[in-house]
Amino acid sequence: MSSIVTPEGYRLHCENGAKLLLPASNEAFLNPVQEFNRDLSVASIRVWSEQFNEIKEKRWDDKRKRKGQGATQQPEPKRKKGVIYYFQTSPHPLVHSLVNIAFENLGSGETISNGRGAPDEGDRDDTIESSYVPHKVVILEPLSATGLRSIRYAQEIPLVKYVIANDLSPSATEIMKRNVLFNELGPQDPPKATGPEEENTTSSTPTRIPKGPSLGKVRVNEGDACSLMYAHRAERQRVDVVDLDPYGTAAPFLDAAVQCVNDGGLLCVTCTDLSVLGNTNYPEKCFANYGGVPVKAEYCHEVALRLVLHAISTSAARYGRYIHPVLSLSIDFYVRVFVRVHAAPIEVKKAYSKTSVYYVCAGCQSFHAQPLGKIVEKTTESSSHVNLQYKTHAGPPVSQHCDECGGMFHVAGPMWSGSLHDKDFTGRLLRHIESEEAKYGTCSRMKGMITLADQELDTPFYFTPSRVAGFFHSTCPSLDQVASALLHNGFLVRTVIHDIFRCHVKDHPVKMENIKDGSPATALLSKTASFEANFKRHPDVSALSNVKLVRYQQNPTAHWGPGAKAQPGPGGGKKRKRDRGDE
Repeated sequence: MSSIVTPEGYRLHCENGAKLLLPASNEAFLNPVQEFNRDLSVASIRVWSEQFNEIKEKRWDDKRKRKGQGATQQPEPKRKKGVIYYFQTSPHPLVHSLVNIAFENLGSGETISNGRGAPDEGDRDDTIESSYVPHKVVILEPLSATGLRSIRYAQEIPLVKYVIANDLSPSATEIMKRNVLFNELGPQDPPKATGPEEENTTSSTPTRIPKGPSLGKVRVNEGDACSLMYAHRAERQRVDVVDLDPYGTAAPFLDAAVQCVNDGGLLCVTCTDLSVLGNTNYPEKCFANYGGVPVKAEYCHEVALRLVLHAISTSAARYGRYIHPVLSLSIDFYVRVFVRVHAAPIEVKKAYSKTSVYYVCAGCQSFHAQPLGKIVEKTTESSSHVNLQYKTHAGPPVSQHCDECGGMFHVAGPMWSGSLHDKDFTGRLLRHIESEEAKYGTCSRMKGMITLADQELDTPFYFTPSRVAGFFHSTCPSLDQVASALLHNGFLVRTVIHDIFRCHVKDHPVKMENIKDGSPATALLSKTASFEANFKRHPDVSALSNVKLVRYQQNPTAHWGPGAKAQPGPGGGKKRKRDRGDE
């Protein structure tokens, strides 16, 4: 590091093995706080690429086995249009004459075949390699800014073929090009031809001529993010991973992103507009961006995740694709989701049954789900075949007032009501992080966040004992006591949490003179518990409480938080005005 000379007017920024030269002016956005986001993204894409290759290798192995089983069977092959067939086994001279005439009159696009249904050399596309060749993934980062994330992907993920780093700002792309070359990931000259010496012209060993110069492992592009992604939506042009990390909302880029990802590919999305997603100050803006309405509750950040997933799911469904979330996290001032995108019409039909509207009580934050649809299975008696029927759902599931506290209900959604995480993926990711601790600067926090995600129940929303105690105006039982009461009674969801607190209030009475008549607390305390809660420490609680998890990193800078938006360089802010003036 001491050998690096920083030019005048630049500052050096290092993160893991990546080194950046950044101008003193804020021409390209870089937030050092987002190191956790970048560490998490590197680890997630690496684990996904290994999973992706496992699936491809299994398909390759199945295909090889089928080819082996069918080697002894030679069914009548399909004959292709534009191919002239002849039979090598025929001794009749007329056949040879016909073949000669065919060669002389061979038209454009026609070939001569040996009559066994397969064209001659060079026309086979079903050759099975003797061993599986790992698939190298292509990553597209449409909003790259300084290029730090793309550089780290190219350096730290073994199965990366190349990374496309794009930005609309000319000054940002210049910074990217400089940093890509600085990290030796840019275009390379073609290697020298290998083979016999030039003077050895009689050798039968062919000289291998290189195809051309390498474009580099990080390929910088200057242009509009959506235009670039739309240019990659053709099946042969698609990429394996798209990483959207904009300044603000990712909503304008979702339509293009879901189209340019390969089948089974990974879509990574960051949204930093929690002022819109995380409260009800701007419900109209949230609906415009994500097609749903947020809530004002302690689980508002989980609602933010589900609104983003809903927007991605509906965008993908328009093109016959569906999403499978593998990891969804609310982090500091933003949300980050990782979803696999697949193409399957039957799964697209199921998407609406994973979408719900929620009725949330303004008094005690109780919630009730109203799914938009349901799937009914019907089995045919004669063939035992199961048919799926898609029906609308009856509703609403609640009355006008909350049964627990008498409060009013507010409507939230529609939003994603399916799983937020894939347990197999989070388990693999956690094992990878534990085995590669030295490679990630925020390893402790990564383990804490992924462990929590791995242990979450597959049900919407959550509660905290202190918040519920506030509704009752009572003392707060410890988390161990609440967890023990749930586990002793075999409950894993929130439906009985109010009864648990009513049992707690029996031993820790509330001063009723401090509670106003008609308040939510009065209604909550007026009811009796439907069962007797057991607060004795449950053995499973010990295993949970002994785990020390880090969820928040230490503030790395004096003025910690979202950084200021990048300012365009010289002439950068006048580009669009100049284009409009030329028309």
